Amino acid sequence: MDIKIEKKKGIRRKHIVYALAGVALLFVGYKLLLSDGGSTYRTEADRISIAQVSRGEFDDYITITGNVAPISTIYMDAYEGGRVTEKLIEEGATVKKGDIILKLENMNLYEQILASESNLALKQNDLRSTKLTFDQRQVDGRRSLATASNELQRTKRNFDQNKALFADELISREDYLISKENYELAQKQYDILKVQTENDEQLRETSLRGLDADLVRMQKTLSMVYQRLDHLNVRAPADGQLGFLDAEIGQNITQGERIGQINVLTDFKIEANIDEHYIDRVKRDLSATLERNGTEFPLRVRKVYPEVRSGRFRVDLVFTGDKPETIRAGQTYNLKLRLGESSEAVLLPKGGFFQSTGGQWVFVVVPNGGEAIRREVRLGKQNTQYFEVLDGLESGESVITSNYDSFGEADRVIIK
Repeated sequence: MDIKIEKKKGIRRKHIVYALAGVALLFVGYKLLLSDGGSTYRTEADRISIAQVSRGEFDDYITITGNVAPISTIYMDAYEGGRVTEKLIEEGATVKKGDIILKLENMNLYEQILASESNLALKQNDLRSTKLTFDQRQVDGRRSLATASNELQRTKRNFDQNKALFADELISREDYLISKENYELAQKQYDILKVQTENDEQLRETSLRGLDADLVRMQKTLSMVYQRLDHLNVRAPADGQLGFLDAEIGQNITQGERIGQINVLTDFKIEANIDEHYIDRVKRDLSATLERNGTEFPLRVRKVYPEVRSGRFRVDLVFTGDKPETIRAGQTYNLKLRLGESSEAVLLPKGGFFQSTGGQWVFVVVPNGGEAIRREVRLGKQNTQYFEVLDGLESGESVITSNYDSFGEADRVIIK
């Protein structure tokens, strides 16, 4: 006979499979519901930083780091080359203008000086000899002119007498003509000697004037050579501190070589490097402050260097009032450089998110704090603490301000 088989009661294997499949479907649906069509990133609350957006006064300044430097630096270049024979002042010493720092020797220069002295002596001898020659010619010319003048007077007197006697027919015509010819010859000789004497006088004045000018030039040349000799003594060009000195005894220094510098310590400046992001906003005469032991010292930007190196550009600032009593070259200070006036604005605390998004968007935390949604924003100016929010955020909202690199392309962050 057939035996009736009864169905087993209880949970079977297929029931377990169906239940697991249902749970999986529910989980997938839940995930799809939460993601709302976008990617999601989960993170622990203690692994991120959250800051609140607020409304307040935005101080338009940046904090920069600068080093104290002398107000000016004067470089020392060798006027003359030579071998260092003596080093009188060491680096770091205070010097006065004109103090001898180094002594050099240059044998070629010494030879030039001897040659110049010898040439000057020869020129002086030539000048004396020429003067003596001209003086002698001047004396001889005047003596000859005096003789010719005397001869002219004598022949004229004789001619006048013979002229009167010839008129009275007391002498022959021949005697009369001889006296006349003698007179006319004496007159011509006198005129010739007079012209010659005048020409000699003019030649003397011109020649001596030229020789005197040559002598003066040679004296100036010798003076300049002596000045070059004095340049072998390297002197401090101004009062200050000898910053560095690149010279040792026995070292050969070439002409024009830089051998040291003088730091002028009558005042100080601060040299600072600023991120190129601010290059369009940093101008001359912007104000800055330095805080030291609770006291603020005002400064202004004196010079902005246009070159950008390694993403930074340099500025020089000078004090406009008092400066710290203990200030020394080489010290480092933090300064507040004011770029504009303070204004009321929506403020977002600074954080690492800016390096990830460039300030184009942020993750805004929902009111219950369980998640954060990506939102486009527009940021303006920034200081050391805040970004100025121009659009996209309201006061009271919370934003993830830590770095977003680990979030990938997520549009939503689940905060556990």
